[in-house]
Amino acid sequence: MSLSDIQKKQIDQANALFFEGPEKEGFVKDLYFGRFRTESMMPYPELPSNAQAAGDSMVAKTKNFCEQYIDAAQIDREAQIRDGVIKGLGNIGVLGMTIDKNYGGAGMSHFNYCRVMEIIGGHCGSTAVFVNAQHSIGLRALELFGTEDQKSKWMPPLAAGDKLAAFALTEPLAGSDAANVRTTAELTSDGTGYVLNGEKRWITNGGIADVLTVMARTSDPAVPEGKITAFLVTPEMAGFEVVEERMEKVGIRGTATGRIRFNDMVVPKENILGEVGRGLKLALTVLDFGRTTFGACCTGAAKFCIERMVARANSRQQFGQTLGEFELVQGKIAEAAADMYAMESATYYTAALIDSGADDYMVETAMIKVFASDQLWRITNDCMQIWGGKGFFTDQPFERMMRDARLNLIGEGANDVLRCFIANVGFRHVGTELKGDRIKADKETKGNANQLMSVWLNRASVMGESLVNPKVPVKHEHLRYYSRKLSKQIAQFGRQMKLALAKYQEQILNQQYLQARLADIATELFMASCVYSRLTAILVNGTIPQTEKTVEFNTGRLYLSLAHQRNELRLQELKLNVDEGKSQVAQEWLKRDFESNWVLKPTGDSMEQ
Repeated sequence: MSLSDIQKKQIDQANALFFEGPEKEGFVKDLYFGRFRTESMMPYPELPSNAQAAGDSMVAKTKNFCEQYIDAAQIDREAQIRDGVIKGLGNIGVLGMTIDKNYGGAGMSHFNYCRVMEIIGGHCGSTAVFVNAQHSIGLRALELFGTEDQKSKWMPPLAAGDKLAAFALTEPLAGSDAANVRTTAELTSDGTGYVLNGEKRWITNGGIADVLTVMARTSDPAVPEGKITAFLVTPEMAGFEVVEERMEKVGIRGTATGRIRFNDMVVPKENILGEVGRGLKLALTVLDFGRTTFGACCTGAAKFCIERMVARANSRQQFGQTLGEFELVQGKIAEAAADMYAMESATYYTAALIDSGADDYMVETAMIKVFASDQLWRITNDCMQIWGGKGFFTDQPFERMMRDARLNLIGEGANDVLRCFIANVGFRHVGTELKGDRIKADKETKGNANQLMSVWLNRASVMGESLVNPKVPVKHEHLRYYSRKLSKQIAQFGRQMKLALAKYQEQILNQQYLQARLADIATELFMASCVYSRLTAILVNGTIPQTEKTVEFNTGRLYLSLAHQRNELRLQELKLNVDEGKSQVAQEWLKRDFESNWVLKPTGDSMEQ
């Protein structure tokens, strides 16, 4: 069965967006081939002393501000972040932290910015999302793609907190499918501007922002449906309508999530951000920054939960023992600490990658977002479980944190969509390198997967590529065991990527069960590699106190063992699974008519797009 026209079109769009120019090297790209790219992963990054000191100062300042002025429960209760908090964040430099000093920013690194976002994320989910929208997405888009006039006009007041920014991409038919934007922008008859028509929804700050980056579809002679262009829009423009300023939500209630509409709204040409027809590339680029700070915020929230889990386990007594003496409680705390350590390790590795000037980190940020949001959801649940009945009441922060954490699995790319993205990027890399061999082998093997795999393995041997496990450097004897385990699993993963391509070829795009497993394996291997690199740096560092080093080593090596165990199960499920049974049952239920036979007929449900 060949691919549909829509799938072929989506492949062309993805190639244009993600893979223009020469093939780029990187750690994750090599993972797909079963390689460990040492020079990209080791040594684990650390800040220069002056940057470390500046970051320490900003972290302390942010922590103090959060403790004194940000009342997370009040923000959730009132469904609003007060103006004084926003202005205060601007005054201490958070809102313009990585922005050039010439535009009112602090000019600090993304690494240090993530350190600050970790503090905010551990204190208040609503405030963290607000800062992410204002800085990581709003200001970042201007900094990367704005003209000098646009930067000078908007960046200083945004960095100071005097004005608010919004990033308007999502609309009724464009969520995770960002390329499906239907808002239109037609050139005016005199050629001086564009007329925008359409609706945006679920936009953080959308109804209260002073400037919005709006994605709209402009005409293109080569593309019948047009291409997406970014525009800077202000609410005083005629035709700008706020449909809902603050939409009621489950969590992050303090943010103003709005719905807005454009009715024949004229936007001057000078308000185009970036190039005409390149808006989707702009959007995806700034979202990469946002996903990194997702990792930092989730790390902060996880640390808060772990601290509260430990406090409860040490103080609460049942059956003559503290909760911390029971193995099932110990298991929850240990796994939470190990997974927090992994998300933290990968976040700062990737932040340093961005600071290095690398221009390709889209898969790393997607992996961080998926892993961190998945694990934080489990950690908040386990935290509430350890707190028991007391944790279920609203005088404790856990129900609010659980509500806030749920958005992380949906926002800035739903996790299942990102899993497919992670896998398919890998298939493209591996498939591109092996494409010539497939054409040659098809004539000899008639598409037989096992024979095709043999041709590919033979190619690897001829090209001098080792068919044994990749070398994972051992800088300390305590890591030798984990080096062997990680190396073996990376090699297994690389072979499974080739086997999957050999078996399904272009139909791999329709194998989502397979994609999800391989994406999770790749993500866990990336996390494990970051942890391994970090542990290497810690063990060879003679300045770290031994007690601290022991705790960190034990936490990190527990994660390496957990990651290996999880991946072993995923590898087994590539062969032994119940995927066909799931699909069969799902299809049978999808055919059932609930319209005439509800268990409880819904009265307020909305099935609109």
